[in-house]
Amino acid sequence: MSKPENYEAEAETTVLTEAAVEEPKAPKKEKKEKKNKDKKSKDKKSKENDGEIRYHKKKRTWKERLSANLFVGPSFIGVMIFFIVPSFVVLYYANIDSIIGKNFVGFKNFSSVLSNSSFQTAAKNTALFSLLAVPLAIILSLLMALLLEHNIPLKSTFRTFFLSPLMVPVASVVLIWRVLFENHGAINDAIMLFGGNPIDWFKSDYSQLVIVILFLWKNLGYNMILFMAALSAIPKDVLEVSVLDGASAWKQFWKIKFRYITPTIFFVGIMSLINSFKVFREVYLLTGDYPFKSLYMLQHFMNNTFKSLDYQKLSAAAIIMCAVMIVIIGILFIVENKMDEDVEG
Repeated sequence: MSKPENYEAEAETTVLTEAAVEEPKAPKKEKKEKKNKDKKSKDKKSKENDGEIRYHKKKRTWKERLSANLFVGPSFIGVMIFFIVPSFVVLYYANIDSIIGKNFVGFKNFSSVLSNSSFQTAAKNTALFSLLAVPLAIILSLLMALLLEHNIPLKSTFRTFFLSPLMVPVASVVLIWRVLFENHGAINDAIMLFGGNPIDWFKSDYSQLVIVILFLWKNLGYNMILFMAALSAIPKDVLEVSVLDGASAWKQFWKIKFRYITPTIFFVGIMSLINSFKVFREVYLLTGDYPFKSLYMLQHFMNNTFKSLDYQKLSAAAIIMCAVMIVIIGILFIVENKMDEDVEG
């Protein structure tokens, strides 16, 4: 009896199929271990390539969480009582007609404040003061820090003169300014000595200039310390290389030092801006509730509005002032980030 032609092919296929069926399957445990090993090797390679170190987060016990909450709790309660809750109260007062009626009026209080002539005068004076005092505070303190990098005569005396206001109370500073700029003060005595006419400094066109000088004397020392710290942090080898390359003092400052101290310049600018809004204390102690027109600041407007118990107008003015500050500081941060990207690039 003759075999079919495809018999051998069918027999071979049958043997291969039986072998495949009979081949024992790998245990699940071994497969899992192999998978874990592959994963670990991949993680190790990715860590080596990225140069990153990963830490495993430790789970805290309930005792650790309780102790952490006990420490954070008082600060959180303080922030809630003195910052968050009053902010909501201010928003509420700014949108009602009166404390008694409590009728919602929307933006009526804001439009009333913006159209108020006293608010416009106060805003104008505050803006002019800030535009004059803040750039001067940055530039002069930076120049002083650069000057103190060198060995100049009377260096310690110069530093003490500008740092002393940091240790002197505001009332003492105001007393010094009164002794200098009153009608019968030291400045007028010196003017009369040379045949000039005395000037009523706090009721003249020079009144804001007097306050600018006071602001600068109070804040230059602190700003100078910040710039001195920033300048001392610049790598010495970079400066030495620039000297060897023949860079001039101006080129060295603009191309190297300025780039390194940019964050400090913006920080000093923000702090000086905030301090310029706080100059009301000195102006109030020198001139009272209703000073000369050029010295009438936003804080005067708010203080007088508070005395008249007009909480709605006061709240609206406070929100407007806060919004303006947020916008200005936000713009400064955007400019700083762009300059940092430029330096890194």
